[in-house]
Amino acid sequence: MITLLARFLIHEKDDKTRIRQSYGVLCGIVGIALNVLLFAGKLLAGMLSNSIAITADPLNNLSDAGSSLVTLIGFRLAGAKPDSEHPFGHGRMEYISGLVVAAAILLMAYELIRDSIGKIRHPKETETSLLVFIILAVSIFVKLYMAYYNRSIGRQIGSAAMKATATDSLSDACATTVVFAASLVGHYTGVQIDGWCGVLVGLFIMYAGVQAAKETLDPLLGQPPEKELVEEIHRIVTAHEQICGIHDLIVHDYGPGRQMISLHAEVPAEGNILETHDAIDNVEKELQEKLGCEATIHMDPIITMDKRIYQLKMMVLEMLNEIDPVITMHDFRVVTGPTHTNLIFDIIVPFKFHIDDEALTGRLEAMVKERVGESYYIAMTIDRAYVKE
Repeated sequence: MITLLARFLIHEKDDKTRIRQSYGVLCGIVGIALNVLLFAGKLLAGMLSNSIAITADPLNNLSDAGSSLVTLIGFRLAGAKPDSEHPFGHGRMEYISGLVVAAAILLMAYELIRDSIGKIRHPKETETSLLVFIILAVSIFVKLYMAYYNRSIGRQIGSAAMKATATDSLSDACATTVVFAASLVGHYTGVQIDGWCGVLVGLFIMYAGVQAAKETLDPLLGQPPEKELVEEIHRIVTAHEQICGIHDLIVHDYGPGRQMISLHAEVPAEGNILETHDAIDNVEKELQEKLGCEATIHMDPIITMDKRIYQLKMMVLEMLNEIDPVITMHDFRVVTGPTHTNLIFDIIVPFKFHIDDEALTGRLEAMVKERVGESYYIAMTIDRAYVKE
């Protein structure tokens, strides 16, 4: 159904941001319509059966309809153009709308668990009919379809909010399956497990809420870029012969499809500065065209023709590899004075590295003096990576 509607309502010739917004709005409207229909059907089934689990389930669908409305509004607001007060756009509104959805899911889970505990304490006999079973079965299939199209389109357009909605729909399908099973048990055995199943449904919904909150909180707080994106950036930048390597890569996320890149590009110090600068400009344009990301690149000149500096660099790299192979090094320079020589460089270690900075510096300094010479000192800056380790 979504694919058919998309063919008529979404024009592939539009820019990526507009297409993304159109998919989000379309899925939001369809989600509202389907959840309202499920709410009406399940409410009827709950009234006919006198079941707390079945009666609570349509309330979850009503909450889902409200969540779809919030998501729809979020997509609309996120598509607003940048202005003087928000020069990076309004893309993070999508994350905020997802957070509101997660809060609604958690509130609904709490209400359901509370009511279900009351039903366990004061059980009431439930009644079931063929109509009730048909309504529950149809709702399970509808929710599975909603999970499918939200997840597939969420992956297609890279939307954390839609992926969270897909998780919510899948948990709803599981929850309704539990309710369906409880109704069958009550109908054929007379054993009332309705309240217990209501608690189980509530826990399912709570889990979905926590996952949805995590999906939206992570980009709001700041998370490292995907490994595939980092590798693609590295491939594009280093494909230019004037660039020897990159480091200090940071990807700033201002909402889906609104990323900015900053990095340091290592270039030969012996090269022509104008030609190198022109190459850097070309790299920034290429990143914009291929990845849709604005890029700011800082040039780091490195000496590539001095054999002694190269030998010292290789020796330090070997020592760092002995300490731990995960350590990387960049910006290696040598400053020679009348009494001693300084080896100046930066290294990157994981956030939860097993050696503290002071101990690491002391250990490497001792290795340098032992293997290179007593007159050699290190001036080392220890950084943490802004990409996934």
